[in-house]
Amino acid sequence: MKDKKTNFKKNDGFKRSDGFKRNDSYKKYDSYSQDPFEEKEDNGIVIGRNAVRELLKSERSIDKIYVRKGDREGSITVLIAEASNKNIPIIEVEPQKLDNLAEGANHQGIVALAAMKEYSTVDDMLQLASERNEKPLIVICDSIEDPHNLGAIIRCAECAGAHGIVIPKRRSVGITPTVYKSSAGAIEHMLIAKVSNLNVTVEDLKKKGLWIFAAEAGGTPYYETDFNCGCGIILGSEGNGVARMLKENSDFIVSIPMYGKVNSLNVSTAASVILCHAARMQRQ
Repeated sequence: MKDKKTNFKKNDGFKRSDGFKRNDSYKKYDSYSQDPFEEKEDNGIVIGRNAVRELLKSERSIDKIYVRKGDREGSITVLIAEASNKNIPIIEVEPQKLDNLAEGANHQGIVALAAMKEYSTVDDMLQLASERNEKPLIVICDSIEDPHNLGAIIRCAECAGAHGIVIPKRRSVGITPTVYKSSAGAIEHMLIAKVSNLNVTVEDLKKKGLWIFAAEAGGTPYYETDFNCGCGIILGSEGNGVARMLKENSDFIVSIPMYGKVNSLNVSTAASVILCHAARMQRQ
């Protein structure tokens, strides 16, 4: 990927100066089969100090905040003060009440009840990139089932300046309280789209001028890959990696070389490596 122009252009014919030409024929794929597990979607419960801190910075409506009775020290005092300034009710409760709301998660003495976070669209993400005058950087999560991993990916993506996260409606964890907490509040600043078919979404992104990179073993080392373009980066599931059809539908396969005895990184760790590298290249 050499000699790319700095400005992102939509519908450029899928041609590059190094001779690479994308097959732009539109393929339609069947959607995923029935979801093998039921997920509990966002119910407006935000758990933990970092998550509540970022919630208070956002524009989401907050109904009330529960705090552990007698816990008025450290960072929780600052959060209570910020909530009071916004006229948000603060309710002191016994630890058992917080435990029940958090369903066993580490709530750190504070739980907020807020309006549910709304899903965005992929077009919203492209519009955000345009408003920032930046090349699009969109993360596509293929069947991430661990809420801690999805939350960590969202945190990595937000830190790297990505414009959005795409997840499938089936075979994937959605926006849950655990995802919120694992993102350390980054989810409040990230657009998230939930789509019926990732392959169709990838085709749409390609038609709008993005290049698609699948993070998978056996590809070009990430540090030899030129991400200085509009990017869609696919991250695979914890057990199976990127699905075969998505790999075939990608323009490039990129890898993180392994030099130790373990043959792979956790998906959220891999996301931090590739996304930060791509973000740096886009800003050169």
